Amino acid sequence: MTDADPLAPLLDLADVAPALRRARDQVDAALRHRALRRHGGQVAAEISLRSAVASAALDGHPYPLADVRAGTVTDPAVQGALRVAEAVPALADRWPLAPRQILARLHVLAARDMVGADSLGRPGGVPGVANRIDALSALVAGGTSVPALVVAAVVHAELVTLRPFAGPNGVVARAAGRLTLVAAGVDPRGLLAVEVGHREREPEYVGSAGAFATGTPDGIRSWLRHYLTAVELGAQQLTGVADEVLAAA
Repeated sequence: MTDADPLAPLLDLADVAPALRRARDQVDAALRHRALRRHGGQVAAEISLRSAVASAALDGHPYPLADVRAGTVTDPAVQGALRVAEAVPALADRWPLAPRQILARLHVLAARDMVGADSLGRPGGVPGVANRIDALSALVAGGTSVPALVVAAVVHAELVTLRPFAGPNGVVARAAGRLTLVAAGVDPRGLLAVEVGHREREPEYVGSAGAFATGTPDGIRSWLRHYLTAVELGAQQLTGVADEVLAAA
């Protein structure tokens, strides 16, 4: 990594800056919802559930939200996604300080009943994985000054592309993106259901992640635009849940 900010050029890609402004405006508006003053815990629990269900579905384990809420779904992938979603708030403070360790912890939570014990929390031996995780960790630890929404997008896409662990890499990647937003104070309580936004636009999610993997400016731009749209949808999901909670109070 050079002394220059490695992510700064991303802000100059076509349409990224206005998409970033729109997403941040929607996030800030959603986080001002009056339901969060008295019913924030209830809203957070529902967002965590919906995010976990969406994340598991994106990894090929779709189930109705109502069934997961009722506790009738025992699929290890769903249970892992639920554990990860529940753990995110407690891990956020340590994320910028020890990103490699937190990634390992996320994988243990996500994959506990899906892969062998000797693979839990341990990246595979594919050449280049360790170096790329080191570079990603440096970004998380303060190696860039670009807005956290862009950092979160890159963290997510890098991990999805790299697939450093056995099993549910997608759940880990999406949680790492969420941790980046929480730790940076963009979403301090972890209330943005960005995973739901990805799920609502799943074909675009898959396609733009593949485009990011090419490393071309157009591919990276495609992913950033998708990610920022998913953030907007996550903010809308938060507003909808908060409205429902307020109406039922």
